[in-house]
Amino acid sequence: MKEITFNNFYQLYQKESLSVLDVREVEEFEALHLEGVRNFPLSQLADAYEQLDKTQPYYVICKSGIRSARACQFLTEQGYEVVNVQGGMDALE
Repeated sequence: MKEITFNNFYQLYQKESLSVLDVREVEEFEALHLEGVRNFPLSQLADAYEQLDKTQPYYVICKSGIRSARACQFLTEQGYEVVNVQGGMDALE
């Protein structure tokens, strides 16, 4: 699985237009999220992943990096190109 540290991800995020999926639950996402990020809760990912575009890479983030790693594993198995953001939103605080 491809991974990137939060700091390296955040530097890219500030410079480029990235496709980012936040797999935290809706309440967590609404409390704090990065601008322009799409919320795809891990609990609903198996039902919603087909809405994603297989031709573009996605950076996947959660609170600490554990749920995003699970989401990356699942999405990779479905044929998506994904990068796990290590440390997740906890690294922002």
